[in-house]
Amino acid sequence: MAAWLVAVNTLKIQPFKLPPLGPHDVKVRMKAVGICGSDVHYLKTLQCAHFVVKEPMVIGHECAGIIEEVGSEVRNVVVGDPVAIEPGISCWRCDHCKSGRYNLCPDMKFFATPPVHGSLANQIVHPADLCFKLPDNVSLEEGAMCEPLSVGVHACRRANAGPETNVLIMGAGPIGLVTLLAARAFGAPHIAIVDVDEKRLAVAKSIGADLCVKITTDTQDVDENVTRIQEAMDGEIDITFDCVGFTNTMSTALKATRAGGKVCLVGMGHNDMTVPLTPAAAREVDVIGVFRYKNTWPLCIEFLRSGKIDVKPLITHRFGFSQQDIEEAFETSAKGGSAIKVMFNL
Repeated sequence: MAAWLVAVNTLKIQPFKLPPLGPHDVKVRMKAVGICGSDVHYLKTLQCAHFVVKEPMVIGHECAGIIEEVGSEVRNVVVGDPVAIEPGISCWRCDHCKSGRYNLCPDMKFFATPPVHGSLANQIVHPADLCFKLPDNVSLEEGAMCEPLSVGVHACRRANAGPETNVLIMGAGPIGLVTLLAARAFGAPHIAIVDVDEKRLAVAKSIGADLCVKITTDTQDVDENVTRIQEAMDGEIDITFDCVGFTNTMSTALKATRAGGKVCLVGMGHNDMTVPLTPAAAREVDVIGVFRYKNTWPLCIEFLRSGKIDVKPLITHRFGFSQQDIEEAFETSAKGGSAIKVMFNL
């Protein structure tokens, strides 16, 4: 059985026929699945960015479970192993894959990205090399959180965050918060986070933000917001992570970051923006794009195992796997508010 997206605002638990188990595949009994913003986008509009749902699709891609069956050639895991699952299957043949940037593979098959089915199901079949065994002290819920955490880790790698970089994060939603955790684990000495919601900022403070700045949503206030942020930071901003992706957050990021610094665009709120790019270029501010992640699961698991990162405070709501549960869970996630990460326990 699986949670199928069948129409706008309509999810139904229905039978799900699994593909056959190949020699390099495993069958996983799902135990923990989180709700991502993209899942909510698909539920509300049947599309996210340029991906459009044209026929019923199983939802979900942040997941972990227990190995139930292994293919004849599988050596990295055995039946009974708890695993965190990387949701994208790349082709391994194109130039992007062969150069190591497999997240850019044009033929990527990614859970719950049309037309590929997702993982909010009792069981899935997946390549074994995309299943990573969890240590004894890392729970299945934490394993499922490796997926959003991977976005923050990949962003920090792309921007070269480290012990000599002061960091600003635009947006204290789930991705902004995991980027905060990742930046701290990478050694960033001073991290400020900006949002319009005081409750989200309180969460950011509780998990390690050095400074929280509440700003307005008025686009005309970009210069005022930049001044407030720079004064509050009391030092130059080396890297800004825009984890919202709106015109005003990107404009603020470009203006607030020091000359020679970096702006890493993580959020995808607006498809088209009009931003002050020429003044930023004149100060040699580098703009870096981020799309998903690559080779992040082993590091995420090590951060969790060692205690360098604790994602447990981000899991705010839990639901089971019934028709009522999936409806209430997605409604809770869509409302936002106190809900950061909504998790299914199957």
